Amino acid sequence: MTENDLLYTLALQHIPNIGDIIAKRLINHCGSAEGVLKEKKQNLAKIGGIGSVILRDLYNTEHLKEAEKEIEFIKSNNIKVSYFEENDYPNKLKHCIDAPILLFQVGNINLKQQHIISIVGTRKITTIGIAFCEALVENLTPYNPVIISGFAYGTDITAHKAAIKNNLQTIACLAHGLNTIYPHVHKKYMLDVEKNGGFFTDFWSTDNFDRNNFLKRNRIIAGLSEATIVIESAEKGGSLVTADIANSYDREVFAVPGRITDAQSVGCNNLIKHQKAHMLTTPLDVPYILNWKLENDKKPLVQKQLFVELDTTEKTIYNYLKETEKQELDVIAINCNLPIFKVSSSLLNMELKGVIRPLPGKLFEVI
Repeated sequence: MTENDLLYTLALQHIPNIGDIIAKRLINHCGSAEGVLKEKKQNLAKIGGIGSVILRDLYNTEHLKEAEKEIEFIKSNNIKVSYFEENDYPNKLKHCIDAPILLFQVGNINLKQQHIISIVGTRKITTIGIAFCEALVENLTPYNPVIISGFAYGTDITAHKAAIKNNLQTIACLAHGLNTIYPHVHKKYMLDVEKNGGFFTDFWSTDNFDRNNFLKRNRIIAGLSEATIVIESAEKGGSLVTADIANSYDREVFAVPGRITDAQSVGCNNLIKHQKAHMLTTPLDVPYILNWKLENDKKPLVQKQLFVELDTTEKTIYNYLKETEKQELDVIAINCNLPIFKVSSSLLNMELKGVIRPLPGKLFEVI
């Protein structure tokens, strides 16, 4: 878009009581943001849903002055601006009714023909949650997904770091302008994120820092992605809001189940219980549900379920195979001091759980 188009679109965005839905309706009626601000008030009042409260502050010239200042900030910081009607605007986000009319970005973002998922969850992520998140990202690497999150404490930064570690593109959606970073302690990750993806926001450099911004930001996280994955969540939390938004956009939602006694699993368990999310127990659940295909020169990783529970007999066999690498059924039975029928049954259960695999010659080995 031209600088003049940007000026008027920023001015329209700056007007109180005009959100993205109303702004799009006005632009569609008048042809452009400039057309909106130059249209007669009586003509705009005829548009459905446009009342006196919305029009009250429309013609205040202060909005154009503030827009000029923001343009200077944009230009001096090499910020790219995407307009909702242009080709460089994220395609999946275009289909969301409340997506921002302008999206500001820095970094090396490329969303063309990419698998895109968002990973969200509690800021008080457990060690089990961290391990699951890291294993999930690592095992999805052959599919080359873009990892979206919110750059916050806990699950968000775990997802970003896992993406960077596996050379995947990652995008942080911010709840503030690009003139600052929150939390400040995550500033050390900024260069890596920009190198491997970048930052998105629809907030200005002059916007006040507000907790409600995080909830507004969540629509971008959900809208950019074909699926939202909730790693851990308490009974209430921002990640559940993101999941609800994703459902409203008719996107897939996954949730990692946990023990009913774990406070940080209540939210995920409820999503699954109320059929608002697919139960996620192994990384391959994601490409299976989303129907992802691998390129011809890539092979899927052989996956075992994450955090499976083994009974006493299975643990004995597993530990023995881990030490001996691979072994025959009869030898396993002898060395583990177990009857063959019990070893055979346990090996089958362990194979179904994805922790061992059979080999030619009636051998078995740990995956």
